[in-house]
Amino acid sequence: MAKKAELLEQAKKLKLEVTTKNTIAELEAAIAAAGVSTEEAPKKEGIAKAGKRSEKALKDTEEKLEKEARKVSNDTSPKDGAETKAEKKGPKPVTRPLVQRKGKKYQELAKLVEKEKLYALAEALELATKTSPSKFDASVEVHVRLGVDPRQADQNIRSTVSLPHGTGKTIRVAVFAPSDQHEAAKKAGADVVGEDEFLQQLDKEEINFDILVATPQFMPRLGKYARVLGPRGLMPNPKSGTVSADVAKAVKEAKAGKIEYRVDKQAIVHTAIGKVSFGKDNLHENAKAFLDSLQTQKPSSIKGAYIHTITVTTTQGPGIKVTV
Repeated sequence: MAKKAELLEQAKKLKLEVTTKNTIAELEAAIAAAGVSTEEAPKKEGIAKAGKRSEKALKDTEEKLEKEARKVSNDTSPKDGAETKAEKKGPKPVTRPLVQRKGKKYQELAKLVEKEKLYALAEALELATKTSPSKFDASVEVHVRLGVDPRQADQNIRSTVSLPHGTGKTIRVAVFAPSDQHEAAKKAGADVVGEDEFLQQLDKEEINFDILVATPQFMPRLGKYARVLGPRGLMPNPKSGTVSADVAKAVKEAKAGKIEYRVDKQAIVHTAIGKVSFGKDNLHENAKAFLDSLQTQKPSSIKGAYIHTITVTTTQGPGIKVTV
């Protein structure tokens, strides 16, 4: 109580609004907030080497009182000598445009494409063949952004189209069908044909084909391999034409350049329509066949624009915007 009395006396001299109801900690905080060092509060006795009255303990107490005083006075300013924020040494990093992060050859070819211009389809395909920076025979791709919601069942676009000049890729076709259709499938160009022996390959996860064709009656037997075939996009599907009673016809279509396309989660359809070596005329015919097929898939529930943007590009080349 003597300590509290001394603190009250000191607070009275400083004309602080305190009463006997205030605790010792509150009195000390108020005196400290008034700018009086805590050392001017009741005199401390000699500092002990250890214990509650050691130099370290007294220092911690002073810091605590100072913190409480700042809290009482709503002082949120940084302490003297404290930096507001540590800044990283060296120059600030500069984010370069995407084009500048490409190779020199890409940058030179990208100059041939006007960013804001919308090209006609034939003109865009001709320009794409000129702006391919690849040393190999690159694929020519078409990317179409649709005004659909893929989460809706009727707007989840998925179909197939036979390209007049094929894709330029060697397609390996496997057939899972009854033994009486094996000969016809081989004549049609199937690379792998089988029944029980084909399932044994799937058990070992030997996937040596790009397209799998199956008959409707054999589809239930593929159910247990859905985890193997599904993630690779190899599971036969009636919409893609890979589930058919006439396996020979399905094999011929696959070998001739029949491709499957579908919309992704961002409402974009991506597909390759050939190789740079095809030339602008063959590429134009393939692109026209794909876009015509895509138009036929327009859902009846779509009232606004169906096709928003079309972009043509090669495997490693710049994108070229096409007039819708």
